[in-house]
Amino acid sequence: MTVSCSQFGRLRVCVLGSTGSIGRSTLDVIARNPDQYSVHSLIAGRNADVMLEQARQFQPQYIVMADERAASSLRADLQSEGLGISVESGPEAMNQVAADGDVDVVMAAIVGAAGLSPTMAAVRAGKKILLANKETLVMTGTLFMDAVKASGSVLLPIDSEHNAIFQCLPADHHRGLERAGVRRILLTASGGPFRQSPVESFAAVTPEQACAHPNWSMGRKISVDSATMMNKGLEFIEACWLFDARPEQVEVVIHPQSIIHSMVDYEDGSVLAQMGNPDMRTPIAHALAWPGRIPSGVAPLSLTEIARLDFYAPDMMRYRCLKLAQDAARSGGTAAAMLNAANEIAVDAFLERKLRFDCIPEVIDATLQTLPVMSVGDIDQVLEADKEARYLARKQVSQMQGVA
Repeated sequence: MTVSCSQFGRLRVCVLGSTGSIGRSTLDVIARNPDQYSVHSLIAGRNADVMLEQARQFQPQYIVMADERAASSLRADLQSEGLGISVESGPEAMNQVAADGDVDVVMAAIVGAAGLSPTMAAVRAGKKILLANKETLVMTGTLFMDAVKASGSVLLPIDSEHNAIFQCLPADHHRGLERAGVRRILLTASGGPFRQSPVESFAAVTPEQACAHPNWSMGRKISVDSATMMNKGLEFIEACWLFDARPEQVEVVIHPQSIIHSMVDYEDGSVLAQMGNPDMRTPIAHALAWPGRIPSGVAPLSLTEIARLDFYAPDMMRYRCLKLAQDAARSGGTAAAMLNAANEIAVDAFLERKLRFDCIPEVIDATLQTLPVMSVGDIDQVLEADKEARYLARKQVSQMQGVA
């Protein structure tokens, strides 16, 4: 008989995207609280070297790599070290492990649309979901939220902004924001590395510059999204779904220091804010332990050292991707899935130096202007819209290559 560690007080965690920045931070928090958590499984793309290090330290029951070559290499290394860890590869193995009966908690941190399938598998299995993959909710919207309700899964946001909003909302906010006395949600944004750069200089921005975020340590794709503010646009859409908010109830505020992670404005004039140093281990620890608290390793916040907190409205001419995302939120249907798909293609092209930084919103806008927005009835419709948008976005990138 298989006995889950959770029966002895430890929750078993599956980490989707364990070799990425969120995955590594999650494992750091788990390592600080070994009496409460154990690692059941690690899932990643093709970084076999980092996965080998994680396997040695946490010795999970299962490892799944998206890439079979990486899985084969890792399998040989583990066998040579006498570590009897099962190593699989491919999407189906990811889905099976994420939904495994021994898993208590799933950290969904695979970047992009690739995280959709295993996250949905975990939701349908009724797991406690720590959602760091915003694209999953952006793409599927009501389908994802309906699946959470149907399975009884517990959904906890990991994005620092959504986690802050969750902490500032009353426990019964699901009965409706108005009934809970909420006037609006204030979604903060750092403004990225180019918030003070002339817009005319965007054409010369390099991948290295775009990935140099002033406050956060993140992966390359999400760093570029932060620079264009598409990251905030995706978070805008996600906030609407997570908190059942209409687009007009969510307001984006530029806050360069990234100390206040978001706020909730109440009808009585109160504004509740969640504050902390910009470190993803805070929301990860909060969600892992919710409704309790555990050590995260994050340094205490010193307001006297910070000295000042600034806020201002975003310039939509500077942040065109944010405007495109807000428009997609209002359009509904497949608009958000197509927006996300086109953005992934454009960002990849930029990182490969095949597209100028200032052409990223051009690719997305052209894609959305060409494809019709359809209502969403099932996952297949979402995936088809994603596929069509990627195809068209690639064509747009090809046409824009060499633009002076």
